[in-house]
Amino acid sequence: MLKKKTLYLFIALLLLLSTLPLSGLAKGQEEPDVELWNVIKPLSTTVTFLNTGAHPDDERSDFLAYLSRGLGVKTASLIANRGEGGQNEIGTELGNGLGIIRSNEMIEAAKITGVKAYHLSETTSDAIYDFGFSKSPDETLEFWDEEVTYERFIRFLRTYQPDIVMPSFRNVDSQHGHHRTISILSERAFEDAADPSVFPEHLEQGLSVWQIKKLYLPAESPASATLSIEIGDYDPIYGMSYPQIGEESRYMHKSQGMGRDIPVEPRQTHLELINQINPSEETDELFAGVPYDFNEWAEIIPARNVQVHLGKLQEKLDEIIDLYPNREAILPVSQQALKDVEKLNKMVGKAKIDGQLKNDLLHKLQIKEEQLQEVSFVTSSLTVETNLDSYVLTQGQKETVTMKVTNEGNETIKHVKASLALPEDWKQVKAKQIGHLKPNQSKTVTFEITAPRDAEYFEPYGEPVVQGVIEFKEKGTTVNKLIDLDNTVAVLPELSVTPNPKNVTINTANVQSNIPITVQVKNYVKGENAGVVSLDLPEGWTSSPEQAEVSFTHQFEEAEVTFEVTPPSDIEDGDFSFDAIAESNGKLYNTTVQEISYDHIKDSYYLYPSTVNTIAFELLTEDNLKIGYIESGFDQVADYLTNAGLDIDKLTAEDLSSGDLSQYDTIVTGIRAYLSRPDLVANNDRLLEYVENGGHYVVQYHKPGDNWDTNSTAPYSLKIGTPSIRWRVTDETADVTLLQPEHKLFNYPNVITDSDWDNWVQERGLYFPMEWDDRYETFVSMADPNEDPFTSGILLAEYGEGTYMYTNLVFYRQMDSQVPGAYRIFTNLISYSND
Repeated sequence: MLKKKTLYLFIALLLLLSTLPLSGLAKGQEEPDVELWNVIKPLSTTVTFLNTGAHPDDERSDFLAYLSRGLGVKTASLIANRGEGGQNEIGTELGNGLGIIRSNEMIEAAKITGVKAYHLSETTSDAIYDFGFSKSPDETLEFWDEEVTYERFIRFLRTYQPDIVMPSFRNVDSQHGHHRTISILSERAFEDAADPSVFPEHLEQGLSVWQIKKLYLPAESPASATLSIEIGDYDPIYGMSYPQIGEESRYMHKSQGMGRDIPVEPRQTHLELINQINPSEETDELFAGVPYDFNEWAEIIPARNVQVHLGKLQEKLDEIIDLYPNREAILPVSQQALKDVEKLNKMVGKAKIDGQLKNDLLHKLQIKEEQLQEVSFVTSSLTVETNLDSYVLTQGQKETVTMKVTNEGNETIKHVKASLALPEDWKQVKAKQIGHLKPNQSKTVTFEITAPRDAEYFEPYGEPVVQGVIEFKEKGTTVNKLIDLDNTVAVLPELSVTPNPKNVTINTANVQSNIPITVQVKNYVKGENAGVVSLDLPEGWTSSPEQAEVSFTHQFEEAEVTFEVTPPSDIEDGDFSFDAIAESNGKLYNTTVQEISYDHIKDSYYLYPSTVNTIAFELLTEDNLKIGYIESGFDQVADYLTNAGLDIDKLTAEDLSSGDLSQYDTIVTGIRAYLSRPDLVANNDRLLEYVENGGHYVVQYHKPGDNWDTNSTAPYSLKIGTPSIRWRVTDETADVTLLQPEHKLFNYPNVITDSDWDNWVQERGLYFPMEWDDRYETFVSMADPNEDPFTSGILLAEYGEGTYMYTNLVFYRQMDSQVPGAYRIFTNLISYSND
């Protein structure tokens, strides 16, 4: 049962104590041993908890920190996709590149809260993909493939075996369709995970059915809650409250702009009990009906000898916690507890206990064995430093792995071995004996590894290619610990081939005679390398030169080759994509390696074809139109427009503060530029003055909080829709009605027709304005199914001698996907003048 947590008086006492030295806590130590506490606190309970969500950052971080760090509950987050459809607040990566960032951010966030992160999505080409905002669970499961999604969900439940499950969101129409879907699946799985007729192949593969004990949802309000839990306690071990720990973890979600500073103060989590397998009168207790520790397990196990040994095991686990922070005293007790778990496993296996109950108990013992292994390793005070000369390998490459093992404790650790965990198809290396390590003694071992000549290239969501393994033996019990390296080991192609631009637009109204294509080639071979670079062009196309040689003297060296590409002068509309290739040592390389490197996550890589996505269509442009573009860092629209033949200058902070803005016919902001460009905010009055003097200013979409002032950012009042979840059109095929079809916007320089709204991707528009001054004109109307239409997708107002335009249509995604109509519509918007 859940020991009732502190009342507010006790919280106040803890807050008072937090200002005093921690001498009583750490027995003479100035600072608490956080590493040790992290591993011994979970020994106090056998409960497992699962939080389910749709995207990285959906986890309920404050509550999970309370469960994991505060109570020691084994806690996990199961997230459906990788967040590929989101926005990126730290770089230009979108799609799979962003998904890799967000997945790795979640790993780092989970380390802070002590929560294990899992995903249903398995690869970068997975069916369970973040295709963008959805308002419908039905649409979500249609995209994801309901059978695939639910099979993986049930498989996970039968593997992880959580006692309690709580989705992060409810199935209500104000929620994201992805969130609603996971809530629906979580509720459905309460019965189905325990039903042997649901995915019976799991049982044939060695899994067993699993019965969740309790299912909770976040309560709609405190009044509707089955129970409310105070989670705002200050924890002197961590020097912060559990919500503060949660926010520390949310700061790791930097690509989503998460994390905030909060004070220590009372906070409650309100939950609604939806289903339970063991009805209990104590509905106001989170763990009522769920055995909390092995003492409570002993109460429900019929075998007397098992009952006795479970009680003794819990005594030993409690003793370990009481011995904190004395590592030397804990180690032998932990080793003995490991022996006891081994004996209990055998005893339970032979005992006459109901099959499901036996399976449940054996699973709890397995978890305790894993936790005790962690305790023993931490209390051994062994530290491991690993090093590779290069964390990037190519097929067939040899590398040396160095492991330095140090005993930082006060007792000799005996029978220490070091080895490596490698993929099955790699040549296995033998473990190396280190022997006994005295206090403060270090020993170093090295291993030679060789990547197979047909080694799989790096998969960002796969298991680590290389891990260290430390083994030692104390009190007759062996401890094994996997050691993650401090960075990512990746097998990559010998040459990465990256064409730029990746998207080429051929304007059939004015065919470009020479299109520059720069191919960047990067050498991942450890040493010298050479190759021949060319473009695999469509029939009738030519390039100058036809091919070019590149050579390298060392790993990670780069070379660039520029080709002038000439398409046929009579080219017709269509797709003419082609690859950039490099030939080296008899092999062809046509893969781009996107390196993803940020300080807050481990390095990663996304490999995709080195294709120049090329599409030909008619795009009429105004002669001598000069555009200034204020880049936000969140889109590449300026580059797309340049590649389409428009005259674009990217405006710097100096340009905005003191440059001659009057030289531009139009100035355009990137999406959310007021968030990322403080110089834009500081010089907004200059931009409005530019409009007043006759300029045309086009602002692309912003969120309500992006340094956007309803009454002063635009020349007239313009309020962005909030809550933003309701102010969007997510159906990319939604009908669009032109409210002023004869207006110049839709007729110059391109005549806009219904076909220009075809083939849009992900959505029509985000964050539609909800209120605007009467001086703005509206031009388009669109709506998701069964909803009222939005008319604010394009707003235009005269201001002084010029014009101000705001559009929240997602042109940047369409241009990235080379939607011809989006180019034509946007070209009209930026070509407008009120002359």
